[in-house]
Amino acid sequence: MKYLEESIDLNGQKLTLQFGKVAKASHVSVFARLGDTCILVTLNVAKAKEDIDYLPLQIEYAEKLYAGGRIKGSRWVKREGRPSDEAILTARLIDRGVRPLFPKELRKSIQIVCTLLSVDGVNSPDVLAAIAVSAAVHVSALPWNGPLSTARIGYMRDGDATQKGSYIVNPKEEEQPLSLMELVVTSTNKKVVMIETQAEELSEEIIAEGIKLAKEQNKVVIEFIEKIREQIGYPKEPVTNAVVDERITKIVREEFKKEIDALIKSKAEKEFEDKSALDGFIAQVAEKYSAENFDKGAIFKAIDYVSKQIMRENTMKTGKRVDGRGPDDIREIGVETDILPRTHGSAIFSRGDTQVLSIVTLGAPSLEQLIESPEGETAKHYIHHYFMPPYSVGEVGRIGFTTRRETGHGALAEKAVEPVLPNQKDFPYTIRVASEVLSSNGSTSMASTCGSILSLMDAGVPIKAPVAGIAIGLIYKSDDDYMLLNDIMGVEDFNGDMDFKVAGTEAGITAIQLDVKNDGLTDKMIDESLARALKARLHILAKMNAIISSPRKALSQYAPKVVVLTPPADKIGEIIGPGGRNIKHLIAMTGTEINIDQQGNVSISGTDKDKVDEAVSYIENMIKEVEVGTVYEGEVKRMLAFGAFIEILPGKEGMVHVSKMGKGFVKDPSEVVSVGDKVKVRVREIDPQGRVNLEMLDEDGNPMGGDGGGDRGGDRPRGDRPPGDRPRYGAGRPGGDRRGGGGSYSRPSYGGSRGSDRPHSDRPTDPNRRDDRRPRVSIDDDQ
Repeated sequence: MKYLEESIDLNGQKLTLQFGKVAKASHVSVFARLGDTCILVTLNVAKAKEDIDYLPLQIEYAEKLYAGGRIKGSRWVKREGRPSDEAILTARLIDRGVRPLFPKELRKSIQIVCTLLSVDGVNSPDVLAAIAVSAAVHVSALPWNGPLSTARIGYMRDGDATQKGSYIVNPKEEEQPLSLMELVVTSTNKKVVMIETQAEELSEEIIAEGIKLAKEQNKVVIEFIEKIREQIGYPKEPVTNAVVDERITKIVREEFKKEIDALIKSKAEKEFEDKSALDGFIAQVAEKYSAENFDKGAIFKAIDYVSKQIMRENTMKTGKRVDGRGPDDIREIGVETDILPRTHGSAIFSRGDTQVLSIVTLGAPSLEQLIESPEGETAKHYIHHYFMPPYSVGEVGRIGFTTRRETGHGALAEKAVEPVLPNQKDFPYTIRVASEVLSSNGSTSMASTCGSILSLMDAGVPIKAPVAGIAIGLIYKSDDDYMLLNDIMGVEDFNGDMDFKVAGTEAGITAIQLDVKNDGLTDKMIDESLARALKARLHILAKMNAIISSPRKALSQYAPKVVVLTPPADKIGEIIGPGGRNIKHLIAMTGTEINIDQQGNVSISGTDKDKVDEAVSYIENMIKEVEVGTVYEGEVKRMLAFGAFIEILPGKEGMVHVSKMGKGFVKDPSEVVSVGDKVKVRVREIDPQGRVNLEMLDEDGNPMGGDGGGDRGGDRPRGDRPPGDRPRYGAGRPGGDRRGGGGSYSRPSYGGSRGSDRPHSDRPTDPNRRDDRRPRVSIDDDQ
């Protein structure tokens, strides 16, 4: 293709699209840059497949860690592996905007690959990728009713909910966490074709205004892409393939009315039609017109087309849907909680034939999910997993492989619930919800949202408010002739033109996802859909609240207890201990799980709540500062000739001198205490070297020490001694122990001479000495 480079200003950032410079083997290649974020988009086309009834469009979004200057954290695997959930969701977001604008008849295989090459942490790569894909498809030879553009809208409010906030167009990455809304809109010049939203319980009016603002923003980019096509665009290929054979269609419609009605009825009862009945119908037509030698594939297409058209016509004409409901009616709601006996929380939510079982598991903060991306590492404390096994539609199929659809549905339900979850500081748990689709017949993602909330309340998770969701459908003839449908079934989803999912609380919207099959929605359609969704949401919330309206007061007895402490940074080393000795000992002693994160938060978790409390108390005492005058209940750890060492706090000892153990003279500490005894002591002083001196207390809290055997010094500061009463140098090392008994008391300053228990005043003096005022130097035998 021809080389071209064009740029425009987009909200203060330079948007550049460069065509035909790299990846020249591709039908179209676009190197897109917004700020320092760069994306390469390639588009390639293969021959049409005539034996399929869908458009084989494949859009891939490839995240490369080098885009953010990162190397994969795994020690063994450094190559990027399968797409992350975020990459899958970005690819789906782009696909949902592009796909509806291709002709229904197109069967060519199309592959679009978006490769993230550079990310600046300011400009969102998903919006840039969507714009580049629109430009690539519009410039290509593929028939397409584009172009379109994508914009992200944020919403910030300084005051409370009564204050009017301000919108932000394409907010920077650093602004997004401050926004009350993340609204992504893909639109043409006139209509909206895709919406993806998460909001902090915002009103329908705020959301609608944000959508209109995004449309205006998108017009600037659409005009930019149109000018590029005028310069380098390929001639568009015509679409000649008919959707169905008109002759077979006429035969089926006129001669097999009874069979068509039966087929439509069976579709209403089951999300996926009975293939055996359909095969019989096809064989019946082929047999009756065997002379015509109709292709069975053509017969299938005709039957499918006619059944869809009749169902749509009947609904528009009579106002009655295929299952007999009116446009506003919602199927019967079923709510059950406390389903499973040993899980932390469980619930079943059903709406008609759609039935979802949601299960909550609570875990320690260390069980959070770490996500590695070019932008850096992030952690998720709330995780929702959606499972739709083959039995949910009565089929036989593969188990254990997560489809892109499952990833997308799970993410939507997760997005809807996140705004009402408690703060991590208030509820320091990692929360996982698994939603098992037991039976599917329309909008299992919204059923998973309802089931998730019910199971969270059953588990005792203190959510802010219950959330419910609903899917609104559309039968479209023109912008002025259409019908909206509440709570669409599977057949109405497949045969309709829209799936507009809205979730929220009584106060406002928390999530939206819009997919269309026509050329988009007008502002009027969007406003009406939001109003219908609000009414339906309140109806479902009333049904849920009738069973459980608030979280249970206590967590399940099988859920772990989690406590998070935030000690001073200089105390982390004391908790860990040399080589992890302290924390390992505490884990072994209490049987709890203890983790320290990079911010210095210490989390303690375990199923035995008493053991968790014991570990918490141990750590709190470990980091507590010892203060003079404080009374402790301590354990005698070791004894020396001049006193005993008492552990007053975990890992912290103080010494009680024999003179502070009892009234009168105490010859040996063993006369009063033994190792392992529990004694009440009070901190007398903390010397300049940080050593703690204690005194023992009796049951009434009175000091037990006295002056009865003479004051042997021991723990009295040197400055308090009267002149002439200084101790001997080298004294206080009993039994030849040069370290003074170890610990922090490596060299006691005062006490009797080595091997002697006599007080200094009773010791004989040397008659040949001229002056007894100077102490005799005692030389140890081992020196």
